[in-house]
Amino acid sequence: MGILLWLVYGAIIGGIAKWLMPSKLPDGWGITIGLGVVGSFAGGLPFGGHPAGVISSIVGACVALFVYSIWSDDR
Repeated sequence: MGILLWLVYGAIIGGIAKWLMPSKLPDGWGITIGLGVVGSFAGGLPFGGHPAGVISSIVGACVALFVYSIWSDDR
């Protein structure tokens, strides 16, 4: 059940990050969920269940999306 919650949370956080930082890359839901999970883990880990963890998760997902867009342009 924990993995399913991480995927749902990652989809929500990744969707918000994608909405805040739209790109021209043709990314699917898999990339969005993956970047959301990576960003929420990296950004929200220090805050645990604190409400600031949601904001830092979104910031972390935006950073992950930015790094991914740079990496994808180089390929």
